[in-house]
Amino acid sequence: MKRVVVGLSGGVDSSVAAYLLQQQGYEVIGLFMKNWHDDSVTISNDCPWLEDSNDALLVAEKLGIPFQTVDLSEQYKEKIVDYMFNEYEKGRTPNPDVLCNREIKFDVFMKIALSLGADYVATGHYCRKNEIEVNGKPVYQLLSGVDNNKDQSYFLCQLSQEQLSKSLFPIGELTKPQVREIAAEMELVTAEKKDSQGLCFIGKVRLPEFLQQKLQPKPGIIVQIDKNNSVYNIGIPKGLSTEETLSLAASPIQYTPDMGKTVGKHQGAHYFTIGQRKGLNVGGTAEGLFVIATDVDSNIIYTGMGSHHPGLFRKALFVEKSEVHWIRKDLALANGETMKVMARIRYRQPLQEATLHQFESGMYVSFEEPQSAITEGQFVAWHLDDELVGSGVIS
Repeated sequence: MKRVVVGLSGGVDSSVAAYLLQQQGYEVIGLFMKNWHDDSVTISNDCPWLEDSNDALLVAEKLGIPFQTVDLSEQYKEKIVDYMFNEYEKGRTPNPDVLCNREIKFDVFMKIALSLGADYVATGHYCRKNEIEVNGKPVYQLLSGVDNNKDQSYFLCQLSQEQLSKSLFPIGELTKPQVREIAAEMELVTAEKKDSQGLCFIGKVRLPEFLQQKLQPKPGIIVQIDKNNSVYNIGIPKGLSTEETLSLAASPIQYTPDMGKTVGKHQGAHYFTIGQRKGLNVGGTAEGLFVIATDVDSNIIYTGMGSHHPGLFRKALFVEKSEVHWIRKDLALANGETMKVMARIRYRQPLQEATLHQFESGMYVSFEEPQSAITEGQFVAWHLDDELVGSGVIS
């Protein structure tokens, strides 16, 4: 009998995942990961992880499976929280959820599970895994979840073959309403529970307040750039190589304060991210202002009016060589090769037609349509049909 450790988060998805595995004849163990205990930054007095671990315990009792809590807060602080602060200080916007899966759930947590004699680790992610054979060896595919509204394959875009080989995703074939229905039929305490928001496991933390603890406020100016600014009319010169052309298309515009007008003040450029419109507190514009660039060195935020402002859009992005990650190593591109894919630059963005171009320096992803708010530090993930084959950090 195969043994599976389920990461029980206290939510409905992992609860139903545990139940389904039990139905499939696995020996199931429930583990709750405690990843955070700095109560100074949680917003409300209710302590989310206590409530969640209690719900996880009740589900385990209901299913009659062994349950324990593991405290991973030290690893979490080192691998996720410290990394996030470092990225924000550089003016990049990290994705803690993708990292949490790569570094914590499918690494630290998986090692604990395997040390308990588990054959697999299971989570409540809406995605699927498939096994095929390539050159006589098993190769694992990460496929989109059946529920298009909830597909979470993006969050697993940094997993390796080794990690996938030991992973199970029991609810990937179901839709969210079906999962809630099963939970209700089983009378699981989590059946009606709302989906968790906020940082992976940190509970109800407001990001700016979380950041302010470590990153000191630094007053600076907000500059508004007009959409008809001549900087948006510079064409790409003729006679460039493909790589040079792509490099220009992927490079963000370098703004200076004299290109626009000062419209307000902020408390630190490192608190803001490209495409953001909340928290600017600048009134009196006909349409909302969006952040089009942040300069952490000179502590200036550049904004544009309206969601169609040209400063928000780019047709290409670059991933440094060391940051290119293939789940399907057998499909990896050699220098000079290209591949047509469907790609996304954030969770829940509809897939976009794109082409990968691999060069010695790294990979360019060029899109058929210009993309809004391509953000440094976030992940781009690329698909062939419903398979997520690789990803990389936007540089």
